[in-house]
Amino acid sequence: MIAKFLTVAAASLMLVGSAPPARAQELSFAAYMQLLIARARAEGVSETTITRMTADLTPNYRVIELDRAQPGTPTSTGFPALAPYIARHVDNARVAGGKEVYREIGAMAGQIEAKYGVPAEILIAIWGHETNYGSFKGNFDLSRSLATLAWEGRRRDLFAQEWVDLLKIADEGFPRQTMVGSWAGAFGNPQFLPSVYLRLAVDGDGDGRADIWNSSADTLYSIAHYFRDAGWRTGQPWGVRVSVPNDLNRAAIVSTIKSPVCPRVHERHSIWKSVREWRAMGVQPQSYLADDVMASFFQPDGPGTAAWLLTANYRVILEYNCSNYYAMSVGLLADEIRK
Repeated sequence: MIAKFLTVAAASLMLVGSAPPARAQELSFAAYMQLLIARARAEGVSETTITRMTADLTPNYRVIELDRAQPGTPTSTGFPALAPYIARHVDNARVAGGKEVYREIGAMAGQIEAKYGVPAEILIAIWGHETNYGSFKGNFDLSRSLATLAWEGRRRDLFAQEWVDLLKIADEGFPRQTMVGSWAGAFGNPQFLPSVYLRLAVDGDGDGRADIWNSSADTLYSIAHYFRDAGWRTGQPWGVRVSVPNDLNRAAIVSTIKSPVCPRVHERHSIWKSVREWRAMGVQPQSYLADDVMASFFQPDGPGTAAWLLTANYRVILEYNCSNYYAMSVGLLADEIRK
């Protein structure tokens, strides 16, 4: 959104870029900025904020290069193995960092869960995957990046509104030098886009503003708000490891439903069945999962490898970043943090 539009690695790349985009724009950058400024002004942004957020603004051609380098929908039917990805992303350092954050927040963990119904370890795992607990938040000038992406035009409607929304956030008193993040415009510990910030960011520490760059409380409360808004079901795990019988009829559980979003992600999940029905087929959860919970079967690396039953809460993690690799690593990291 977050990470749907960036990676931490891309966020750490240099700001510089000297070559103009290959496709000429209909308007010069300066002329297009006048249109954006007029839109921001019409949506109530103050003249003071407009001035400081557009001072010396020039297009960042490196941002355009990074945007055009994003992979499209794969055409191959194969998928990279999950296990190596998990080994890299749920490593000892990230687990230790998550446990340390859990200790540091103390009673806040229970307070957040009581208010939003989302376990703290899930929120911390998101933070860990997005920015390594705040150590890699990106250093791109957000105003410059979003204005460049809007001017370039490939996703103009999206980025034009994100730029205006960024200025609305700046109007709350955040200085421009604070408002840095990824090349694609996501920022702060949870890597929210400006529109997501305006809708869901929370002042968790009670200081009058939602500072998701520096405040642990604001970061975790905001992620929890996002998850509740996306439909997190209190008291239900994201998924559980299962044992699988050798004679499981895999053809009978293939889902034929085509998801309107991220179809390549969802096509890897089975049809939905109750846990009771999965047990009857010999698929046995290795930790508690109520019999009436609906779940899908997922064995990403094929027969004979690790398998899980995934609940509706797994789909909520996918709302944050629509990737099975991401969602599985978040869930498994959260499980390790909780231990």
